[in-house]
This record gives sequence, structure tokens and C-alpha cells, in this order.
Amino acid sequence: MIKVTVSYPAGAGSTFNHDYYRGTHLPLVRSRVGSAIRRAEIDRATASGDPQGSAPTWMASGHLYFDSVESFQAAFGPHAAEILGDIPNFTNVEPYIVISETIDA
Repeated sequence: MIKVTVSYPAGAGSTFNHDYYRGTHLPLVRSRVGSAIRRAEIDRATASGDPQGSAPTWMASGHLYFDSVESFQAAFGPHAAEILGDIPNFTNVEPYIVISETIDA
């Protein structure tokens, strides 16, 4: 299984609408990629690991699980423009994406 992590960095002037992301954007993604998606999770940053209490370096991350990179690409590819085009509706930052293999520990 693979995990596609889409993270939204925090910074001066950065914004993120968590309600829109959860209630509109992720349902859009799910509806377009269909049964290829196995699971989805959202991390909402609340604090950093700094004992001094500095702000987190990111605002949110979405985690999408698929059987393989190929299944992700086949499901996401045809809808990429629509899905990526929705990003300005909930944030003013460019996300970064990491695809990783998940391994049970």
C-alpha cells in the first residue's frame, strides 16, 4: 500500500480553510478517484514539537491511501486538473506532495 501525503506549509499570511477541505475538497477527491482510494485521513496542525511553543511549520496534511502508485496515477490522473484547480478555494499556499510506501511496524 502507498500513502499520498499532501501537506500545506504555514507561513506569514498563509491561510487554510479546514471546513472546506474536509467537507468539500476531500469528498471531491473521493468522488473522482472512486474505489481506488482505500482510506483518507486529515492531520490538522495544532502545535509544534518545540518546547518553547513555536507555531507549527505546516497547517494541515491530507493522507490518501492506495494499493499502488499505479492505481493512484490511473485514478487521479484523469481528474488532476479539476482536483488541483480546487486548491485555491481553501488555501493560498502551494502544497507539497510525498508518495511513500506504508510498512506495518
